[in-house]
Amino acid sequence: MDLALNLIATIVFVAVQWRIAVILLRVAGRLFSGWARTAARGAVFLFDAVLLAGYSLSFSELVPELGIPGHIALILGAGILAYLMTATAVMAVYLAFKVIGKQVGADVNPGRRRALNAAGNVLMAAPFVVMGYGAMVERLDFRVREVDVPLPGLPLDLDGLRILQLSDIHLSAFLRESELARVIDMARELRPHVAVVTGDLISSKGDPVDACIRQLARVKSDAGTFGCMGNHEHYAKVEHHTAEAGARAGIRFLRGQAQTLRFGNSDLHLAGVDYQSLADRGHYLRGAERLVVPGAVNVLLSHNPDVFPVAARQGYDLVLAGHTHGGQVTVEILDPFINPARFFTPYVYGLFRWGNSAAYVTRGIGTIGIPTRIGAPPEISVLRLRKA
Repeated sequence: MDLALNLIATIVFVAVQWRIAVILLRVAGRLFSGWARTAARGAVFLFDAVLLAGYSLSFSELVPELGIPGHIALILGAGILAYLMTATAVMAVYLAFKVIGKQVGADVNPGRRRALNAAGNVLMAAPFVVMGYGAMVERLDFRVREVDVPLPGLPLDLDGLRILQLSDIHLSAFLRESELARVIDMARELRPHVAVVTGDLISSKGDPVDACIRQLARVKSDAGTFGCMGNHEHYAKVEHHTAEAGARAGIRFLRGQAQTLRFGNSDLHLAGVDYQSLADRGHYLRGAERLVVPGAVNVLLSHNPDVFPVAARQGYDLVLAGHTHGGQVTVEILDPFINPARFFTPYVYGLFRWGNSAAYVTRGIGTIGIPTRIGAPPEISVLRLRKA
């Protein structure tokens, strides 16, 4: 998550937990007396302190500074974050039914009141059911999505060229190597002309980046596999190791570098950059314009998608990105703007246009924060270049 989304989420979570604490303190006051009341109230404050400490572990960029092993921080942070999200949903339902209850307060019909209470209880249980479904089912519902990408002036030799894109794998405590192997098995059947990996192979320091590269090396394409670095390689300080291990496995990570691929009489020019921090948005893609080759179809691999307008102005025909997980937990089925990722970028998921340039943002494979996907199933992307 980005700064704006983190800030909004923190404010909401604090407000909700404050309301829950007030309710618990009142209950403790009614049920206990003397030292027992003091102990119960102390337990409420201790619980809130634990929540605060655990919530800080959900910020991936802070974990290396705290000196806590990555997999432990990942599990603790995910548990606390899942509780806070579920508690927020339950509290929203509770408050909504409280308002409805006041509106029908004059109604003394016992049957109507029982029906209202039953509906409230069902809806308050719904967040737990949805969270469980997202963790146990949708998180592992790996899908292949094929998308046509029209590009003006595309040479005939590149018309129909297939690019396999894998992104945001996050091989960690919440994605086993055997599960990633299923993804790779599906990708191997697609027979792309070129394969790309757009960052976030792992989640935290200590995660099995070598195992991830070992699986990615199984991907087969005509021109090979290329990649760029994500923010989690940066947080875990494994960018150099990832590049070296990838090179040994036949995967070239482009770190401010480019590679020209020849198909027939036409060139596909791949360039890649390391993660572009939102804090440095005023200097996105500094120097990347030098990687553009006139006359070729220029494709930029960038983990975060909000560089797209800058890349289009620099002359890139296509940008391939990830980072957003398609929102990961979203209810876009109700409205396309009900998606947390939209707080920090309009390029959340799918195909976008900027003049003659295009960008594709994939939902990726893994999860971060909580091991749940709702409304944004994991995706193996295949992009077919087409002449516009």
